[in-house]
Amino acid sequence: MEEAAARFDSDHRFTADDIVWLHRFWLEGVFSWAGAFRTVNIGKGGFLFASAAHLPELMRQFENDQLARLTPCRFPSIEEVVAALAEVHVELVLIHPFREGNGRISRLLSVLIALQAGLPPLDFSDLQGDQREGYFAAVQAGLDRDYQPMARIFSAVIKRTLTSCGR
Repeated sequence: MEEAAARFDSDHRFTADDIVWLHRFWLEGVFSWAGAFRTVNIGKGGFLFASAAHLPELMRQFENDQLARLTPCRFPSIEEVVAALAEVHVELVLIHPFREGNGRISRLLSVLIALQAGLPPLDFSDLQGDQREGYFAAVQAGLDRDYQPMARIFSAVIKRTLTSCGR
């Protein structure tokens, strides 16, 4: 987290290459394929993520749409920041570019984007147990470009983060 925060300043427009770098930096000592798009199709709980054959194009589209539009995250209202975080997070999780670590990389990217907006590092600790089901449902709602369920989750994460920081 510290290395990533130092590398990407508040004016940085994130790219697909940045996401690849984050994954490689984090997991290069663990997996030989760290920082490489997956070459196999995968799913979770009966839900299939994007086809491996389409990952380069999907990541290019993600960079040219969400990342180009929503980073750097300098929106005047917290509602706009929440909406940006929700959309970027959902779209990256749905693409699921790597074999492992997609959720953590998506949360790390969310933290970096939130830092651009002047927020402290986000606290995702409550997204465990029963909360995970709501999180997965929010990701699946994104298939229809409905980011509101994830926006509600990010609103709660930001509120909890600010409360724990005494803000």
